Amino acid sequence: MPPAAAQYRAASSAYNSVAAHGGVAAADPHKLILMLMDGALERIALARGRLEHKELGEKNRLLSAAVSIVDELKNSLDLKGGGVIAANLDDLYDYMSRQLISANLQNKVETLDEVTHLLREIRSAWVLLPPEARTPRAPAIAVKE
Repeated sequence: MPPAAAQYRAASSAYNSVAAHGGVAAADPHKLILMLMDGALERIALARGRLEHKELGEKNRLLSAAVSIVDELKNSLDLKGGGVIAANLDDLYDYMSRQLISANLQNKVETLDEVTHLLREIRSAWVLLPPEARTPRAPAIAVKE
């Protein structure tokens, strides 16, 4: 890689890191969950492209990251205070993680598309939560503090 390209890549990486950390520092719990969902969706989409271009090493790295993010979404659930909604999300996040692992092992675009659809549905509902339900103590949010 030419030195200029390496410098650009390093600067770009640093910028992305600062931008991500700045967004996390300023985010409320509702926004943090959205950021996690967006991060998972982005990595799945990128992995899909890598799979289509037979770049399997990069596909593997991206899907591993997506599984980690979905696991963080699962771990953020307050199963005691969240009731049935949290329990259902727990099961759904578990299913999505297993499907991502399966898609990674079997190189199945269809499975990636299924997980993308499920995650987008959850994200759409999350965005529609009214502000009063976004507080950490609201039972509908079911997110650990």
